[in-house]
Amino acid sequence: MTDAILDDDATGRSALAKASWRLLPLIALGYGVAYVDRVNIGFAALQMNRDLHFGAEVYGLGGGLFFLSYALCEVPSNLALVRFGARRWIARIMLTWGVLAVAMMFVRTPVQFYALRFLLGAAEAGFFPGVVYYLTTWFPASHRGRAISRFYVALPLASVVMGLIAGPLLGLGGRLGLAGWQWLFLVQGLPAVLLGVGVLFLLPDGPADAPWLTPTERTWIADRHAADADRLGGPEDHSLLKALRIPVVLQIGIAQFCILAASYAFTLSAPGFLAQAAHLDPTQVGLLTAAGGVLGAVAMIGNGWSSDRAAERHLHLAVPLVIMATAFVVLATGPSPVVVMLAYAVTAACTSAVQAVIYTIPTDTLPRSATAVALAAIGSVSMVGAFAGPVLWGIARERTGGDHLGLMILPVPYLIATGIALALRRGARLRRALAPVTAS
Repeated sequence: MTDAILDDDATGRSALAKASWRLLPLIALGYGVAYVDRVNIGFAALQMNRDLHFGAEVYGLGGGLFFLSYALCEVPSNLALVRFGARRWIARIMLTWGVLAVAMMFVRTPVQFYALRFLLGAAEAGFFPGVVYYLTTWFPASHRGRAISRFYVALPLASVVMGLIAGPLLGLGGRLGLAGWQWLFLVQGLPAVLLGVGVLFLLPDGPADAPWLTPTERTWIADRHAADADRLGGPEDHSLLKALRIPVVLQIGIAQFCILAASYAFTLSAPGFLAQAAHLDPTQVGLLTAAGGVLGAVAMIGNGWSSDRAAERHLHLAVPLVIMATAFVVLATGPSPVVVMLAYAVTAACTSAVQAVIYTIPTDTLPRSATAVALAAIGSVSMVGAFAGPVLWGIARERTGGDHLGLMILPVPYLIATGIALALRRGARLRRALAPVTAS
């Protein structure tokens, strides 16, 4: 049996098609809801900060605390997923974060804001790396880029939904005695609770537990993973510290640290920035966010597909990073409203294109038995960046009274991540060049 999936392999096509249609829509919907619940404070802040008298530093710290607790709990959560099974653990994650997302509507003080954002991050911790690990148990390496991008496309599509409904929800202020931002948290938190219940009934723990696969299809998936395991090496268990000593894990962790620090620093403040720089009201900001989400979905699917077809990951990561850095340079120059909107659309597309491929680099090179902890280790490192970015952005905005300094700094972490991607590419090419010599 060859390492490549043959196009005329009817059993393989059937198995992967069933897995795609049965798993990816549910998982994608869950991740879309997760993304909305972690970043909807960007829209809520248009009213919440005024009503509760939160300054930029309070808002930045509260926004970032989600990612700090996420980082602390990510590895334990992924280990629990392996121990208790994907179905039960993912359902637990969704139920608890849904309840806490709704509870955000009751925030009145900075301490309450900090506490609920911290708890929300702890509740959601492990969802994304857990799902990526779960998908590696279904999809062999040669199809993994497409599988991850098709699930991850929920992130930009969530921006579409959030953008379309945020304005109307904020406009419900006064109904039933609730402010608009309270309606936002209530309506956008409830779906996670409902989906958590659905996961318990619809998500199998693995191919062996899927009643909709035939025995032949289960064998085919097992054989493909065995072939990947032979190529990548034997099974090996890793602790967090051991995982971080693996070069590709540490390098991708640092790259993702830089990417998420810059990305969330801007994302959590984007509605306010766009309202001011492009002279838009909340509904118009929502529509622009939705348009960026559509572009992001196209970019994510396209980059994941292209990466699989070309069997190349590193340039598919580096190129959108450079484009994104350039777009933030443009935003920092204070251009016209039209240019602001165009540059924002570019950042939205490139952000999604980056995330479509970055996690395929470690999953392509590590044994599957090491992947769960490795992905969680990468997530823990990167989420520290996601915590630091909004906090530093808030401090810079409080001190300078504007976003210019933050925008000037944002290209730097993207260029650092680009350098890491290119260094990984050089290392991979060198290993391939030396492989025949080593084999001989």
